[in-house]
Amino acid sequence: METKRRSFLKAGALGALVLAAGGGIYRAVHTPRPQRFVLDGEARAALGAIVPAMLAGALPTEAAERKAAIDNTIAGVHTAISNLPLPVQKEVQDLFGLLALAPARRLLTGVSNGWEQADPREVSAFLQDWRLHRFSLLRTAYGALHDLSLGAWYAQPASWAAIGYPGPMKELS
Repeated sequence: METKRRSFLKAGALGALVLAAGGGIYRAVHTPRPQRFVLDGEARAALGAIVPAMLAGALPTEAAERKAAIDNTIAGVHTAISNLPLPVQKEVQDLFGLLALAPARRLLTGVSNGWEQADPREVSAFLQDWRLHRFSLLRTAYGALHDLSLGAWYAQPASWAAIGYPGPMKELS
């Protein structure tokens, strides 16, 4: 029995339709509930490289103070993300998942050796590229990383003096 090209194409199209219908039914029946954001090792390592690049010039120069400031900012980013609506937390989790995946990290950021060994110039270059990228999705991802990093930094009382902010007004009794 000889297989004709036309019957082969029909079988392929029918198979694709069956798979698409099955996938649609599965998604309709098994809608996953959004999970809370988890700052795992790779996401923490990515932030450990991104935060210093975002805050270049604002961080303390002494090593112990610098590490503490970066750690506090990463904790602040985690707190900020945890207070977002669950669907937004899922999107941020997807962004960090993409940054953690080695092939995607290499392709999208140019960081080849992993976040813990990332060269600060490499990280700054990828952030600048995303900031000005022609694809709005990457510009949006940059905006999220920027706003989360700077928001967490300036939420810390230790960073207020550098910008001349005296702190919240005190109530008079």
